Formats: sequence, C-alpha cells, structure tokens
Amino acid sequence: MKKYLYHGSTKLIKGKLIPNRAKDLEKNPENMIIGVYATDIKEVAIAMAIISLDGVIGASLLNYKKGRAIGKIYLGWPKRKYVYLYTLPSDSFRKSKGIKNQYVSTKPVKPIKIEKIIVKNYIHLVEKSTKKETLNWCKKYKMEKLLK
Repeated sequence: MKKYLYHGSTKLIKGKLIPNRAKDLEKNPENMIIGVYATDIKEVAIAMAIISLDGVIGASLLNYKKGRAIGKIYLGWPKRKYVYLYTLPSDSFRKSKGIKNQYVSTKPVKPIKIEKIIVKNYIHLVEKSTKKETLNWCKKYKMEKLLK
C-alpha cells in the first residue's frame, strides 16, 4: 500500500476524521462500512468532494482514466468555491474489495496535511450529464420527481 492516501471533503475538519457511513445509492457493501474513505489518487478525492458540494443533487464517480476521475453530475451544479483535500497516513486503512483505488479505515484518522482546493481549478474532473443520462439515472433510483 502507498504511504499516503487522500480524502476529499466539502468541510474543513480540524482534528481527526471520524468514521461515517458513506452515501451509496447502489448499496454496495464496501460502501456501507462505517469508516473513513480514502483513495490513492488525489484527483479522485477532489472529484468526490466536488460532487458532494451544495447545489449538486445527484452525482456519481463513474470511472478513472489514467488517474483522472470522471465525476458525472446528473442534477444541479456545485455552488461553493472551495473543497478540502486531506493527506492521510495509510497505516489504519485496508483496500476495499472490488472497488479500484478505494481504501477504508474504521478508526479515526489524523490528517498529515490539509489543503484548501479552488473548485474552478479542478472542475474539469466532473461533467454535466446529458438529458438522456439524467433521465436514466432518475429512473434507476426512482427520482423522477426531481425532474419536475
């Protein structure tokens, strides 16, 4: 495992990152663990923070291309100017089963470094979905009422 991992957040957290349950509409068991989630790719952590910002109603992290995260925003758009990137020690983390580049720790984790990230400098990590993609996403998760 790499020496450092990364966690993106919409909030500035002082002290340790506390384990929480992730939001996962797919209900993947690896994403239902109460833990601190991290990745070994900085851009993935930043993209996750961006798609979690106020103003984004529906989004997902679809895939990675040569280390580049592709966040898809189905409804809404990020309204805030900043997110935070936490550099974490990897010693309490384990690799998630079947989820590329994802790690989880069930213990609180003290960041080594905290960076304030300007969203507009990384907005290329996310894209707005097409109307068809939005409709399919809303149908899949029974959220058609959000289209009205």
